Amino acid sequence: MTTATIATWANALTGIRLCAVLPMSWSVLNGNWPAAAALFVLAVITDVLDGPLARRLDQVSAFGGFADHATDALFVTCACTALALHGLVPIALPVLIPLAFLQYALDSHVFRGRALRPNRLGRVNGISYYVVAGVVIGLHLFDLWEAASWLVQIAAWLLVGSTLVSMGIRARAYLA
Repeated sequence: MTTATIATWANALTGIRLCAVLPMSWSVLNGNWPAAAALFVLAVITDVLDGPLARRLDQVSAFGGFADHATDALFVTCACTALALHGLVPIALPVLIPLAFLQYALDSHVFRGRALRPNRLGRVNGISYYVVAGVVIGLHLFDLWEAASWLVQIAAWLLVGSTLVSMGIRARAYLA
């Protein structure tokens, strides 16, 4: 892999998201909801733009795809960990996210240089991790947590369940 395949505009966007992980987590831990929300929005924007930019500039690579997904997994794991430490989402969620990502990477043989092989439920879960974290941050930002906390808890537990189902499907396919 050359510097040219790593030093791309799309990977720079992924790098920005990576740099937002710790400040966003720290903001959540300290209840600084405006900062957490701003960093969360920055992460979502960079995540939405990096793939299309890589395709438009013909900079798609296995490394870029892996870096994008790994950064997403780290971002939502840290966000959900900070939220779980406040008791806002189940602790099972930030425990399962990196395990599901590791299984995804291993199942795809990404460490042998292959591209990640997504599945539909895994993709939905990946987006849902962002949604749950973003909703919790947004509800706190606008001081609406008390009104909707029960709904978020149900959604978070459903996401725990769907993550386990996705991991089971991948394990079953791998063992077959």
